[in-house]
Amino acid sequence: MNGPELRPLLFLDVDGPLIPFGATAREYPDGYPVYRSSSGRPKDVDNPLLSRINPAFGPRLEALGCELVWATTWMAEANLVVAPWLGLPDLPVVEWPEDVDDEEGRGGLHWKTRTLVELAAGRPFVWVDDEITETDRRWVADHCHGRRLLHRVDPRVGLTDADFATLAAWAGA
Repeated sequence: MNGPELRPLLFLDVDGPLIPFGATAREYPDGYPVYRSSSGRPKDVDNPLLSRINPAFGPRLEALGCELVWATTWMAEANLVVAPWLGLPDLPVVEWPEDVDDEEGRGGLHWKTRTLVELAAGRPFVWVDDEITETDRRWVADHCHGRRLLHRVDPRVGLTDADFATLAAWAGA
């Protein structure tokens, strides 16, 4: 018996992809762009970085047709703060294991990599993060045989039109 085909997962980090950081004054002489959300500021939130998130990204992420999942150290707070800003519903949140090996013990592998591959469990997935390395790509290629994309975003600029084009092309393949 064949059930409905599950949509690909999109594991989404917040800091870097959605909230750009680390640019020099030369790169942004007037500072980062500031956005206002039509859904308003979430209650009881006083986070000055929130205004760096382009609220238009919410509909663009939904349009990819993937199941969106927060893969961020913001954890459940992403649903309280970021999702309303983007006009998104509450999303599933990756619960990170507490016993993550130190970087030396992982051979340069990002601490999120194993957990995300395990959660995908063979399902197609894309991981959007600013800390993905070639070590992560090699490990995933060796341990995951399904369709996947590890997409690194430049944390200085966050998601761009080019990033969305890459994600859309992958999701539509």
